[in-house]
Amino acid sequence: MPLGLNMQISLVIYSLIGGFIAGILFDIYRVIRGLNSIKILTIIEDTLFCVLIALAIFTFLLYTNYAFLTPYVYIFIIIAILLYFRFISKFFYVSQVTTARIFYKLIRILLKNIWYPLKIIVYKVTDKRK
Repeated sequence: MPLGLNMQISLVIYSLIGGFIAGILFDIYRVIRGLNSIKILTIIEDTLFCVLIALAIFTFLLYTNYAFLTPYVYIFIIIAILLYFRFISKFFYVSQVTTARIFYKLIRILLKNIWYPLKIIVYKVTDKRK
């Protein structure tokens, strides 16, 4: 039995959304991974990321369109990923890198400001010159 027009339109829309989700997750992964020079570790991370993306997209499609995995779904996911990388990825990636740097700097400053008084207290308590 062929699918109705509403179901076909929802398949296309949810496939496109799934592709955009995959693109966003890939940009987040690029920021987290950074520049890793250990080849075996990079291979393991990439493999785990591919498994995570496959599970995330399948779960998303399972909840939205009952996981109809036709060739058109894959085609529209690939189209959405390509559109995302062509038009949105560079802006999203730059904003994520900037946010990560600000967050890293904030955490570093907070830890130094918390650690310094603790270090003074430890030196005062363990001072042997008394």
